[in-house]
Amino acid sequence: MRSMKIIRIFFIPLLATIGLISCSKNSSQNPSVDPAIPPPANSFQLRYSDSVFYINNQKDYTVSPVEKRTGTYFSFPEGLSLDKKTGEINVSKSDAGLKYRVSFAESGSKDTVSTFILVSGINYYDGFYVLSKGDSILKPVYNANKAALIPGINNGTVFDVGSSCNDQGCKVSPVNAEINLAQTVRNGVFGNKPSNNARQEFEMTYRINDNSGKVDNKLKVKLYYYDSMSDVTQEAFDIINSRTGAIIGPSNVTSAPLSSAAAKPRPPCIFIVSH
Repeated sequence: MRSMKIIRIFFIPLLATIGLISCSKNSSQNPSVDPAIPPPANSFQLRYSDSVFYINNQKDYTVSPVEKRTGTYFSFPEGLSLDKKTGEINVSKSDAGLKYRVSFAESGSKDTVSTFILVSGINYYDGFYVLSKGDSILKPVYNANKAALIPGINNGTVFDVGSSCNDQGCKVSPVNAEINLAQTVRNGVFGNKPSNNARQEFEMTYRINDNSGKVDNKLKVKLYYYDSMSDVTQEAFDIINSRTGAIIGPSNVTSAPLSSAAAKPRPPCIFIVSH
């Protein structure tokens, strides 16, 4: 029998606590640094026109690195539509609500440079939610920041447009995107007598009154049901473990471990446990 300890794994890349931090020092604190001296001519910083991009009405909204270089680009975690040769990002075809690390290795060089790109939208925490402990409300996370408020609430922002989720029994608030997991189970999403390892997937259409201009965005959510933690299958734990790599490391991109290996944070997997 597995431990009854409740597991909550956070897969929202770079939440508020690991945001990029910059500290400035004046010349008296560090006299060896002269701000008037430009960086070496051959230094290269991977940059895009912005660090946050929003879905818009374009079928293929793309952005490219500010400076073109010859080499190989790769990103982490999976979900970013990235051209490995040019570094071009197709925002329209990327998973929204995630923060990605984009890295570049120049041809003939062993050095790798990185930057972070956020595709604006919402996401949910993967993990186990135990209804008997009151853990029954699944809250969204906006722009990969658990402290960020969703803009436009009661002012143009709306969730489950077309009521696709609610019509199928998944109880989503159209105001704030919170999912009532207990009510979803009571609605019979997993049947009148839910069986262990039952699962359902829903796709939510939503509009946020932010720089996206209330353009339709979509998010798939996968729900699983178990009667107790002892009934949770190895598959569920394997899913959690396989997604651990989706957590991007330190805020200092030069020291963060680099990898081109896949890590799949979508769709968010929600494991509902009755007791």
